[in-house]
Amino acid sequence: MISLRNIEKTVPAPGGQTFLLRRITLDIAAGEFVTIMGPSGAGKSTLLAVLGMLDGAWTGEYVLHDQLVHKLDNRRRVALHKQYVGFVFQQYHLLDDLTVAENLDVPLSYRDIRKSEREAIVADTLDKFGMVAKKDLYPSQLSGGQQQLVAVARAMIHKPSLILADEPTGNLHSSHAREIMELFTTLNKAGVTIIQVTHSEENAKYGNRIINLKDGWLV
Repeated sequence: MISLRNIEKTVPAPGGQTFLLRRITLDIAAGEFVTIMGPSGAGKSTLLAVLGMLDGAWTGEYVLHDQLVHKLDNRRRVALHKQYVGFVFQQYHLLDDLTVAENLDVPLSYRDIRKSEREAIVADTLDKFGMVAKKDLYPSQLSGGQQQLVAVARAMIHKPSLILADEPTGNLHSSHAREIMELFTTLNKAGVTIIQVTHSEENAKYGNRIINLKDGWLV
């Protein structure tokens, strides 16, 4: 599903360049649940941004679903992201002025889907995630765990084959963290490939493989 060859990422620094990623060569099969770990500054979130095509300033070869990402222009990368990738952030990234239902509708609104069909998909997702009673609430009216649940639902609503999660439980109480991780496990068992960045040894246990980074290198 994913093949990386010699991925490198640099940023300008006094006297030259600083490497954030060094010679990353990695394969991830469809249906895996992979955890990326390492100390702060190791390059974990940078690698996740490359995988999610949120960062295009890197060198090397990246293949996703037989698509040569490194040869695609930005417009086609954006289209590939929308087709295959759901992203879950630590800070939720919900739109504060939209209700839960409206937040869920946002990814669908970018697609050629009739309004009535979008409403049906949102209603089904609200039911699946147990959020029907909260559909008209705004993010500020939800707990952190509830906001992250909405964020996961929003990431999944267009049925991506790949979920990328950057410290998805970093701001949550342990009980809410378990709920989110168990949800990821359920999605993974249904065939969704999941790659999470975490500092939590407990969260890492939910996956089937751990990738360690240090100073931008695979270790």
